[in-house]
Parts: sequence; structure tokens; C-alpha cells
Amino acid sequence: MVDYPNPSSSRTCAATGKPLRPGDRYYGVLALDGARFVRQDFCADSWSGPPAGALGHWAGRVPQVADGQRRPPIDDEMLIECFARLDGAAEPEKRNFRYVVALLLMRRKRFKFEDVVKDTGTESLLVHDVRTNQRHTVIDPGLTNEQMDRVQDEVYQVLGWN
Repeated sequence: MVDYPNPSSSRTCAATGKPLRPGDRYYGVLALDGARFVRQDFCADSWSGPPAGALGHWAGRVPQVADGQRRPPIDDEMLIECFARLDGAAEPEKRNFRYVVALLLMRRKRFKFEDVVKDTGTESLLVHDVRTNQRHTVIDPGLTNEQMDRVQDEVYQVLGWN
């Protein structure tokens, strides 16, 4: 099992050094630098895909905090319930949604990454719930950047972050 820290954003583009401002779309990458995990963020203009050796990547938007307003808190239990209900779904939209929810739960440290399983051309993530120790297999749908953006927006809508 691999346990890794979730490094916070530097809010600076790794390619250009340009600051990422509230509202900017960015792409984050998790990679290994020797034996330690590092996070790199890229502005949308300089993103051409994950760099070689990247362990994972995601798209996001730098949060806007106006007049002390913040997004509603994430309800992990609601996400776990949603994740569980989508288990075994055959529809691509539901598989995509479940995958993004799993990534969010890993980011929130509710799920821990254990392994990548390859089976007849399909890659899946093996994760476990740190509270229940239940293991889950999550099919990696191989989303494009645009598809990932769309699915993330759907998950954010569910969270009330729209």
C-alpha cells in the first residue's frame, strides 16, 4: 500500500512561473522526485498533457474567495454513498463520475491508493477506505482533459460548488 502526502498548490505555473489567480483553470500533476511525491500545477495555456513519469493528473480551478464567502463543506459521507451506488455501473457517464469521486476522496484522504491493476487492456485503481478498511476497485476510464473538466463540473454541482 502506498501512502502519500497531498502537497498543496504553489499557485504558480510550473512551466512559465506565472502566478495562478482566483478563477484560473489549471492542471495539477502528482509525480515522484526521487523518493518523494511532488505536485506541479500548470496554467491551461501551457498544458499539453502530463509530463513523462506523472503518476496522476487532474484539472481544477483556483478558488475565488469573495468577501469571506467559501464553498460549502464537502460531505464525505454523501460522496461515499454516491460512490457506493455507482459500483458496478455499466454506463460510461456513471463510471466517469465514480472515478472522479474516488480521486476526490483520495485527495481528501478518505481513500488511500494501494495499486494500479491492469486486466485485459483495462486499468483500475485499487483503493481502500481508511475508516472502514473496505477495498474498492475503480475503473480508470481514460478521460481526456475536456472530459475530466466536464465530469469534475458535474461532481462540483453535486457538492453545491457551481
